[in-house]
Amino acid sequence: MASAHRPLLPKAEQALDRLKYEVASDLGLDDVIADKGWGDMTTRQVGKIGGTMVKRLIERAEQDLSDE
Repeated sequence: MASAHRPLLPKAEQALDRLKYEVASDLGLDDVIADKGWGDMTTRQVGKIGGTMVKRLIERAEQDLSDE
């Protein structure tokens, strides 16, 4: 049973998409995505991208909070 996860804020969708590609590139997976597409990536590869995205989002939130 698949469900589409959409951000609460429409503007956030584009930012999250940019972050996803940025992280994939930083992890050296951009060639894999270009060759195979997102659907043929391994669970490990997709998990690494998602986990790194979460880590970066937490770091950014902590920085924003410390700036207040």
